Amino acid sequence: MLRGFLKIRDACPNCGLDYGFADPADGPAFFGMSLVGTIGMAAFMAFEFMVHPPIWVHLIVTFPMLAAACLAVLRPLKGWLVVEQWRRGAAPDEWQSVGKHGEGRKWR
Repeated sequence: MLRGFLKIRDACPNCGLDYGFADPADGPAFFGMSLVGTIGMAAFMAFEFMVHPPIWVHLIVTFPMLAAACLAVLRPLKGWLVVEQWRRGAAPDEWQSVGKHGEGRKWR
């Protein structure tokens, strides 16, 4: 489904499904940061309150671990969002004006 780190393929190499409907946008980043932030901050606070390490330990160990965890969950979350869009029948936006929104002179 993905080529490279986060680029969505044009179509499935096995079944030929066109991924033109897929647009997860910033969803994977939001869910990843929320998930890792909640669990990671709980672990960060537990580590801080139990061990009381100096700040350099957090800068060298804790923060890179949080960043790596955020990057590790991006691919699975992006795949999940694309699958959910397919299951729910997502399609590109189709918008058509049915009113006379461009005639602002009548509002005066």
